[in-house]
Formats: sequence, C-alpha cells, structure tokens
Amino acid sequence: MAKEGVKAREVKRAKLVAKFAEKRAALKAAGDYIGLDKLPKAASPVKLHNRCKLTGRPRGYMRQFGISRVTFRDMALAGKIPGVKKASW
Repeated sequence: MAKEGVKAREVKRAKLVAKFAEKRAALKAAGDYIGLDKLPKAASPVKLHNRCKLTGRPRGYMRQFGISRVTFRDMALAGKIPGVKKASW
C-alpha cells in the first residue's frame, strides 16, 4: 500500500497538468520553447504515472480497470468485477 502522500502528490500533478494543458499546447504550436521552459516542471504530462486507484501501487497497472494486477486478481476471485471470472478449461 502506497503512502497517502504519494497518492496525493499524483493527484496534485494530474490537476496541474490539466490546468496548464491549454497553455502548453498554445506555446508548443507557437514554437515558444522559452515560454515552455518557464512553466512548472510538474505540469508536463510526462511526469504523470498511472497508479492503482485503491492501493496506489505504481507497477502492474491495468489501464482498462484502473487498478493493479494484484488488486484485480483479488477482486475478480471475490466476484467484485462484473463479467470477469477465473478461466478453467
């Protein structure tokens, strides 16, 4: 389980990226790289990292569900994800 501060930092980064997205796009289109350099570094979309919504785990993230593979497996076995069941053949 990730620390709450790590999860909060990621949420804060996402808000910052959304806030500066339009300005960043305009500066890029104009070719103003000096203006881009003056924007906050955390406002770059490259700084974002997908994390599990429940545990905050940074690795093994399943984009379709928004959770990590470990959490997905636990929830799928418990029947908490509709339409997902363990394969057996």
